[in-house]
Amino acid sequence: MDAVIVTGGSSGLGAAVVDAVLKEGGRPLVIDRQSPQADVEWIQCDLADTRAAERATRELIERAGGSLDGVVTAAGMDVPGALADIPGETWDRIVAIDLLATAAVIRAALPELKQSHGGVVTISSTLGIKAVSDATAYCAAKFGVVGFTRALAAELAGQVNVTLLIPGGMRTKFFDERDDRYKPGPDAILNDPANVAAAVLFALNQPAGCAVRELVVAAEQESSYP
Repeated sequence: MDAVIVTGGSSGLGAAVVDAVLKEGGRPLVIDRQSPQADVEWIQCDLADTRAAERATRELIERAGGSLDGVVTAAGMDVPGALADIPGETWDRIVAIDLLATAAVIRAALPELKQSHGGVVTISSTLGIKAVSDATAYCAAKFGVVGFTRALAAELAGQVNVTLLIPGGMRTKFFDERDDRYKPGPDAILNDPANVAAAVLFALNQPAGCAVRELVVAAEQESSYP
């Protein structure tokens, strides 16, 4: 494994994936709005602008000499609230970053991924298979990632390995800006993002002819799964 594009690679699960790729001697290439903590190549991009996301993907591939082994779509956001209370622009932005940018980045990377017979790992959520109140945008996007990834796996079978990863709650800054009622309680048991990143690398490192299609990775006492 060499060059791997990681969206949202500056924080949370994305940063954990960057660290995991580095530890394996790989070359992470980050697309994010803010600079990564690790000293890696990156492009500043608002992934809600899907055409800009495509351009950033192509530019990173050019920097990598036209070769690419993997794509991990770890970027994500959420603003919980009732549908009537979430501004339309915010609702649309959640879906754009969590779902539409996932498709845009992978679409832009497909020629090189097919050439290398590389791998794609999309990041959904336990809320991509279990709906809850006050999460219409997030559930719509993450359910969409599930359907998109399953269809993509069928479309690219034998050309690119496609893995759907469904993580439970993790100890990241994902919950920091929420109202208190939408934050995990003080006794919540959350997973270490490094554990989920290890699963990402497991999927990307499968031998030729073998693909991990779907993974659910969560703390043992995850409340949102099954």
